[in-house]
Amino acid sequence: MKKTEQIEQWSGEFGKQYTDRNCMTLEEMENLWIGNYGFTRSHMNEIFLRSIPLDVKILEVGSNIGNQLLCLQKAGFTNLYGVELQAYAVEIAKSRTKNINIIRGSAFDIPYKDGYFDIVFTSGLLIHIAPQDINAVFDEIYRCSKRFIWGAEYYCDQYINVPYREQNALMWKGDFSRMYRERFRNLQLVREEFMKYLTNDNVDAMYFLEKK
Repeated sequence: MKKTEQIEQWSGEFGKQYTDRNCMTLEEMENLWIGNYGFTRSHMNEIFLRSIPLDVKILEVGSNIGNQLLCLQKAGFTNLYGVELQAYAVEIAKSRTKNINIIRGSAFDIPYKDGYFDIVFTSGLLIHIAPQDINAVFDEIYRCSKRFIWGAEYYCDQYINVPYREQNALMWKGDFSRMYRERFRNLQLVREEFMKYLTNDNVDAMYFLEKK
């Protein structure tokens, strides 16, 4: 497995503490979204995936304890996979999910063949990849996706570092949709929504890209 400063942090005690802080139920996650934006994650999923068949093969890279996948399962999607770096989070995810294939793995070396999934997505993963490594992660996500790339990430029109829990090498904001499209010219933007926080000036973006 590739070694980076970020991998060492997220796969170790720092990452375990993150998982413990964010070990919420699906209902609690939905309520968090309502508090942040005024609507649920399920609502956004329905907007972005309403024309997608329920039996498509979907992979989440950075699935943590599995809430995003549980949200999709609740909506009726039946062919769900997750890859998660942190062994502790994988064990929790396996204990609370059924009929979802969640394994330990790295975004730098996704253990599936080219084009294995109809949709590959991230939710708050790309923000934790260092700028010098981000293209390698883009490449792996692109490689494993047969058709669609979907993301929900912190947004900024500039690619900037953001201090995170008193550390300066663990979080970045950017326009990840644009960065994908600049790297892969055959990716087209199907939909993008900007989600403004209710209590501050921060903005998140959800985007859906298609290979053409």
